[in-house]
Amino acid sequence: MSLKPSAGGSSAPEWTKSSYSGSNNNDCVEVAASSGAILVRDSKDPEGARFSFSTEAWASFLAYASTYDV
Repeated sequence: MSLKPSAGGSSAPEWTKSSYSGSNNNDCVEVAASSGAILVRDSKDPEGARFSFSTEAWASFLAYASTYDV
């Protein structure tokens, strides 16, 4: 998975929906790249709480998660 920071230096993150959620399924997470961090939020509550991970921690998580067949 690759994320690009928002275009034009905008402070608003550009959110990407999980590829595991169907077209009509809102039960998923969304991720966005921010300056030096990866943000994660619940798609059902876009204004709610967000998790922030360093890019290193996110890369470690993706490496770990990719070792399992879900």
